[in-house]
Amino acid sequence: MSAMAQFQLKGQGGGATGSVATTPHVRAELVAQAPEGVAPGKPLTLGLLLTHQPEWHTYWLNPGDSGLPTQLQWTLPEGVDAGEIAWPVPRKIPIGTLANYGYEGQVLLPVPMMVSPMFRPGVAETQATFRVQASWLVCRMECVPEDADLTLQVPLDGTTALNAAAFEAAARAHPAELAPVDGSGARVVGDAVELRVAGLPAAWQGQRLDVFPETPEVVHTAADAAQRWDGAVWTARVPLSPERANGPEPMPVVLAHAGAGERVLLPVDGGWPPVRSLPMVAAAPQAASVAAAPPAVAVVRPAGAGVWLLALAGALLGGVLLNLMPCVFPILAVKVVGFARHAGDVRSQRAGGLAYTAGVVLSFIALGALMLALRAAGEAVGWGFQLQSPAVVALLAALFTLIGLNLAGVFEFGQMLPSRWAGAQARNPVADAFLTGVLAVAVASPCTAPFMGASLGLTLSLPAVQALGIFAALGLGLALPYLLASWWPAVGGLLPRPGAWMQTLRRLLAFPMFATVVWLTWVLGQQSGIDGAATLLALLVLLALVVWALTLRGRTRTVLAPLSVAACAWLVLAWGPKMVEIQAPAAQGRSATAQGWRDWRPDLPAELLATGQPVFVDYTAAWCVTCQYNKKTTLADDGVRQDFAARRVALLRADWTRRDPAITRSLAALGRSGVPLYVLYAPGRAPVVFSEILGVRELREALARLG
Repeated sequence: MSAMAQFQLKGQGGGATGSVATTPHVRAELVAQAPEGVAPGKPLTLGLLLTHQPEWHTYWLNPGDSGLPTQLQWTLPEGVDAGEIAWPVPRKIPIGTLANYGYEGQVLLPVPMMVSPMFRPGVAETQATFRVQASWLVCRMECVPEDADLTLQVPLDGTTALNAAAFEAAARAHPAELAPVDGSGARVVGDAVELRVAGLPAAWQGQRLDVFPETPEVVHTAADAAQRWDGAVWTARVPLSPERANGPEPMPVVLAHAGAGERVLLPVDGGWPPVRSLPMVAAAPQAASVAAAPPAVAVVRPAGAGVWLLALAGALLGGVLLNLMPCVFPILAVKVVGFARHAGDVRSQRAGGLAYTAGVVLSFIALGALMLALRAAGEAVGWGFQLQSPAVVALLAALFTLIGLNLAGVFEFGQMLPSRWAGAQARNPVADAFLTGVLAVAVASPCTAPFMGASLGLTLSLPAVQALGIFAALGLGLALPYLLASWWPAVGGLLPRPGAWMQTLRRLLAFPMFATVVWLTWVLGQQSGIDGAATLLALLVLLALVVWALTLRGRTRTVLAPLSVAACAWLVLAWGPKMVEIQAPAAQGRSATAQGWRDWRPDLPAELLATGQPVFVDYTAAWCVTCQYNKKTTLADDGVRQDFAARRVALLRADWTRRDPAITRSLAALGRSGVPLYVLYAPGRAPVVFSEILGVRELREALARLG
C-alpha cells in the first residue's frame, strides 16, 4: 500500500500527538514565542512550523486554482483566545495551465494569542498547555490530505524564544496594512479587473510586483498581470477567471516584492458584473480536494414555502418509489406474512398499518436527526453513512440471519424466551408492526430512489425543522402503499384465507433474507477484505448453531447451548476487531482499472477537462444495491461502452463504500447527499446529472450530444 493510502486511512482517525508530527511529505511542529512568559497582557504567539519535502507545497489563504488553506482548531487554557493566522506572503506555484498560491521549503504560520485577566493558573502550575488540531493539503503533482493533533507546554515564567528567528522571519513576511489613498481602487473593464494603488513603498517604484487576491475564484490565477508605474502609482490589468464565482467589495489584495508585502482593500468602482451560471465542476477541484480538512460550514437558510413544498413532494414520491428498489424487497417478506395473517380482520390490518407507518416515519426522522447532528459536529456524512461502518454491516447480517432462520422454521421466539414473553409477539401485533417499520428503514437506508436525491441534497442547507420535515415525508412515502392497503378493504379480499399455504409462503420468503445476508457479507468484504468476510461467515454459522441449540430440550440443550454461546463469544473477541477493520481498497482499484475505470480523486475531473477530454463520474458504494444494479446493467451495456470509447470519455469511479470526506463534499457540491449519482462533464458545457435509476437510452443520448 502506498504512503498516500496509508496516511489517508490514518488521517480519518486523527494524527500524531506531541509537539511534532512527521509525514512522508511534511514535518509539522507547534512552536511558541513568549519573551515575557505567559501572563495577562504579555505578548504570546504560537505557530505551526511546516517543513516541506522538496517539490511539495501547502496552501495560502487563497489556494488559487486548487487546494485548501491550512486550518487550525485550538484547545486553549481558560482566559486565552486565539487570533487569526498571520499569513506570510505566498508564492505562485505553476501547475501545468493552472497555478496555486502556497509555500514550499519551510514556513511558519503564526497565530497571536490574547491572554486576558481571566487566565488564572493554579498555584502549583508552572506551564500552560496548548493543543491544536492542524489539517493541511500537501501537493506535488498529486495531493495528500494530512492532519495532526499537536500539544505544547509553555513555561509560565521566563522566556520562550527558541524559534525567535522563525517568528521574526514570519513577521517580516506578513504583509503590512496599507490604507487606501485617493487614486486607489479597482474597476472591471471587459474581461479583466484594473487595479490602481498609491502609497506603496518608494523602494518598490519601477519594480514588478506579485499580485495575490485574497478572495478565491475571482481572477485568472495562472495569467500574468500587465502592470506599469505612473509615477508613484502602480497600475495593473489582471484577467478575470472564466469561472469567476465571487465579487468581493472591497477587493482585498496582497502586493509583494522581494518577500515583503502590503495588503490593501480596494473599493470596486461600478461594482462587479453578475456571476454567470457555471458548471459545478469548475469548483470541484478546490471544494473537493479537502479530504482531511474540517468540512466547510454550509450556509443554512430557510427555504421558501414553494421550494420546501416541492422538496416535500419529491421526498414523498421518492419514498413511494423506494418500495420498488431491490434493497427493500427482503422486508416485503415480513410485510406479506403479516398482512396475510390478518386477512379479513380489518381492525387489525388498520392498526398494523398505522403502527408500521409510525415505525417508518419515526425511524427516518431519527436517522435524519443523527445525520444532521454529525454534520453539525464537523463529520462528513451523507445518506447511507451507517453502512460505511463494517460493524453496522455485520450486525445487519446477523439480524437478517436470525429473521431468515425464523421464517424457515428453525426456531420460534417462544422457544427461546421466558414464558411471560413467549406470546409477546402474538399479544402485541401493533408493537410487532412498529418494529417491522423500523426494520424497513434499516434495510431501505442504503438505497436512493428517483426524486430522493434532490430532496435529500436540499437538507444540507435547510434549518433542522425543515430538513427533518423532508425525512418525515420520505418515511411517509415508503409506508404509504402499505398504509393505504391496510385501510382499503378491497385489498383484503384479494388475499386467500389463512391456511397451510401461509407456512409454505413463510419458508419460501426466508430465502430473500439469506440472499440479503450474502449481499451484506460481500459489502463487508469490500470494506474489511476476505479475512473480514470469512470471519463474518464463521460468526453467522456459530450464531445459527446457538439458535438451534437453544431450541433443544433436556441434557442436549444443557451441554450444547453453553458450548455454542462460548464459541460464538470467543470468535467475536478474538476475530471481531479483524472483521470491522477497514482495509485499503488496492485490489478493487486494480479491478476497476482493468475494466477501463479509474479511481476518482478530487482534482482529476478538472485535470482531464483541461485536456479537452469528457469525464463521466460514477459515485457508488458496495452497500448501495441501486448502484450495483446500474453497474451490472446500464454501465455494462455494450452500446454504452462503445459510446464511451468512441468519444474518449474518461471513466472515473468515486467509491463511497468506506467513509471518504472528499467524496462526501463532492456530492454536496453537486447538491446531493448520497449515492448513486452519475455526472457527465464536457469542456465548455454544464454538467449533466442523471437520475438514480440510470437508463441506457438517456445515457446514450447524452453521449451523442457530445458530438
